[in-house]
Amino acid sequence: MALTGELSRIDDELRRAYDGECWHGPPLREVLKGVTAASAAAQHPHLTHSAWALVNHLAAWIEVVASRVTEWRPITEPDAGDFPPVTDTSDAAWAATLADLDRRHRALLDVVAGMDAAKLDSTVPGKSYPVAVMLHGTAQHYAYHAGQIALLKKLVG
Repeated sequence: MALTGELSRIDDELRRAYDGECWHGPPLREVLKGVTAASAAAQHPHLTHSAWALVNHLAAWIEVVASRVTEWRPITEPDAGDFPPVTDTSDAAWAATLADLDRRHRALLDVVAGMDAAKLDSTVPGKSYPVAVMLHGTAQHYAYHAGQIALLKKLVG
């Protein structure tokens, strides 16, 4: 069954911010094109996180958002932490990291596709905002960190 109304808009917004046509600039996956394991792991001396750390962060929080909706319980932080550490900087590990990000994004889209639209106005367990705000915020999170990664690409190669 095709999504309609607000669920359709959220689905579209998530897709555009991740790998579609955005009004604000390139989507997250476009920004990540051409980023090598070495450049993803590179740490700029004046910045806190590498591009790889930002991708790990995004993946972890996508999982939290999906779990909050499907398990309907408060989750304050990802199991692996806010910025899961990068422990292997090989090309294979970077490819696996990007594949995991894609998998989690697709899983979130599946959660949205399976939602009852009435749930959008429900307050997220343990939070003070509704599910719709959290889902729109996830698309904003993609855009925010895509901008950081774009800057890192210029700074560290």
